Amino acid sequence: MESKRFNIRRVALIGVLSALTFAATYLHIDIPTALGKTMIHLGNVVCLLGGALFGPLTGGLSAGIGSALYDLIDPVYAPEAWITFINKFLMAFVAGLVCNAGRGRGLRLENTFTLLGGVCGAVTYVFLYVSKTIVVQYFINSGVWATVVTVAIQKGLVSLVNALIAVVVSTALAIYLRPALKKAHIFEKL
Repeated sequence: MESKRFNIRRVALIGVLSALTFAATYLHIDIPTALGKTMIHLGNVVCLLGGALFGPLTGGLSAGIGSALYDLIDPVYAPEAWITFINKFLMAFVAGLVCNAGRGRGLRLENTFTLLGGVCGAVTYVFLYVSKTIVVQYFINSGVWATVVTVAIQKGLVSLVNALIAVVVSTALAIYLRPALKKAHIFEKL
């Protein structure tokens, strides 16, 4: 649930979710490509989960902050940390918007909107990530178009794997965590 104000609990929650996003991204498998590297990780799970459970703004901020902080510790990703912040923020924001649309419509519809929100957020991120790859590699690094397309396809495929994992795991976690968080009155305290 998203409230219109930021209290100390919400700020602390953003910090905790940012740390979880960072840690879940830190545990990864690197995949080298012709023009750089990409990776399989669980950071997107936490990004989507934050949006699904706590709304677009809280989820978006925690996803953006945690992912950008991860980028800042890796010299390969550090120059693009600001782009990562925007992309991950939008991923969780979109997921949170869609999930919020299903709140209060009954358990079955809430769960359907949770899945739909995860899919929408993941698709948003894959589109933004592949678009960024093409722009950076072709226009900024002056790459050869054939190579740029090959790299974009490779990174896109890895992003789709990350997206699939993130949607499945975050949807399952949100469905099982939401009742426990309601019972503990966590949403009311935010």
